Amino acid sequence: MSDPGEPLDLDGVRTYPLAERKSKVGLADFARPHVPGASVASFLGSLPRLLGAESLRVLRARSLGKPIVWGLGAHVLKVGLSPVLIDLMERGFATGLALNGAGIVHDFELAVVGHTSEEVAEGLGSGQFGMARETGEEINRAIVEGDRAGLGLGAALGRYLEARRPRHLDVSLLAAARRLGRPATVHVALGTDIVHMHPACDPAAVGRATHLDFRILAGEVARMGGGGVYLNVGSAVLLPEVFLKAVTLARNLGHDLTDFTTANLDFIQSYRPNTNVVQRPTQGVGRGYSLTGHHELLVPLLAAALVEGER
Repeated sequence: MSDPGEPLDLDGVRTYPLAERKSKVGLADFARPHVPGASVASFLGSLPRLLGAESLRVLRARSLGKPIVWGLGAHVLKVGLSPVLIDLMERGFATGLALNGAGIVHDFELAVVGHTSEEVAEGLGSGQFGMARETGEEINRAIVEGDRAGLGLGAALGRYLEARRPRHLDVSLLAAARRLGRPATVHVALGTDIVHMHPACDPAAVGRATHLDFRILAGEVARMGGGGVYLNVGSAVLLPEVFLKAVTLARNLGHDLTDFTTANLDFIQSYRPNTNVVQRPTQGVGRGYSLTGHHELLVPLLAAALVEGER
């Protein structure tokens, strides 16, 4: 033992050959320079090993017939990714969707008028923020009519848009889910969305419809054991909380929720997505991934990897 104040003698330090050490990064994981004129598949193959693991999990889930559910924050729709996601739904790489309440606002407006996302600061001072007539009246009408028919909130909007046949119906995620027979659920916190400010809002209908959607999502989560996938894309609070409760409910009812994969894709890694989606649900029984980047880059890259991977 050294005396107080005496520096340690380093002569006895033990070392080992670098070649024997386990390393987390190797040259096989490195990117390769892009070759002009190369194919999409070649480009994807030249990337660092970033999306490869997650794309393999999604491909496996599809081959096993397991749920592949995309939980989408509203920003994903605002940056123009609906056509990419609809294509993934048609190819079987997205078997279900979960949206927050803001997501249906953008989905409806894009389908009806081909544009969305207002300047909040400009309308807030005058009290005009969120007061577009068609958005407030028609979304609430769709919810009320769907609730009377025993539908969840997502199915209610999908059915309404399908019947209305707006000019840009082809970009609606909810209409596509309806057409393809895929579950599309909407999870609402009352007071968070502009349609809740309109006199047409029936809070009882909203509550019943969104609670039914929670049960539908929980049913999809209950089937994820043995290879399913849940991707949280751009929701920092609401959908991670909903997913965690769906996992709890599925396990409480005796479903074997093991051997499944989760991922969080966002440009900022936040506490709830990483804790409630990536870490807690999969701990010891599955795999979780965190991929950081802009939605408009990450989602098309993952989609391209999936499309190329099925060839």
